[in-house]
Amino acid sequence: MLNTVSKIRGQVKTTGYPQTEGLLGDCMLKYGKELGEGSAFGNALIEVGESMKLMAEVKDSLDINVKQTFIDPLQLLQDKDLKEIGHHLKKLEGRRLDYDYKKKRVGKIPDEEVRQAVEKFEESKELAERSMFNFLENDVEQVSQLAVFIEAALDYHKQTTEILQELQNKLQMRISAASNVPRREYKPRPIKRSPSELNGVSTTPSAKTTGSNIAMDQPCCRGLYDFEPENQGELGFKEGDIITLTNQIDENWYEGMLHGESGFFPINYVEVIVPLPQ
Repeated sequence: MLNTVSKIRGQVKTTGYPQTEGLLGDCMLKYGKELGEGSAFGNALIEVGESMKLMAEVKDSLDINVKQTFIDPLQLLQDKDLKEIGHHLKKLEGRRLDYDYKKKRVGKIPDEEVRQAVEKFEESKELAERSMFNFLENDVEQVSQLAVFIEAALDYHKQTTEILQELQNKLQMRISAASNVPRREYKPRPIKRSPSELNGVSTTPSAKTTGSNIAMDQPCCRGLYDFEPENQGELGFKEGDIITLTNQIDENWYEGMLHGESGFFPINYVEVIVPLPQ
């Protein structure tokens, strides 16, 4: 068991043990940056992500410290001292059996063999007892190693507490700053349509308009803004693109085709030129 733990913890210095805090920090940093600097939530996510990364580094240090000062000494204790005690006990058991066998055959075997068996048994008994005695007398060393382990754990919690307290102060400042910013009112962008567009025909060509080879006698729409697809199955387009309408998925999404590609896009990003048949 100790060997397994030692091997696992040994990865900290070589491959880098993936700490949970580090993985969470990477995720928060990624999506915080995607939300942009203009998002209070995005900026807060970045700050929390950076703090999580710091906590992961502190935990890496804890892992290395515990391995070097607690796990490795315990492994050495098992491989050396306990192994030596086991060797003496096994030898003692063998000599005890030999002594018992020869003691029962007193008178049938030379007295010298019995005497040698007794001496070897007593020698092994003394070695086994001495090795166990020395081991028990040095248990203060194991207690000291345990104390170092607890000290490392305490230092880890102190450092992470400082990181979290600083982070909490930053978030409270962000909350206060956001509370003092005047709330903006939503103002929808007006849709400008000419009479010819309402009839399904555009007489004024646009420099941005693409896909103008689409016949205006089939359902189609024009892009009001650029739309960048974020999910699989969505159809991207630029402002002014003419998109063939194939279906209305629900009250928020159309399905259409552009440049031979089919996909979904939001209704509020386009203006309908020729509506879908009812």
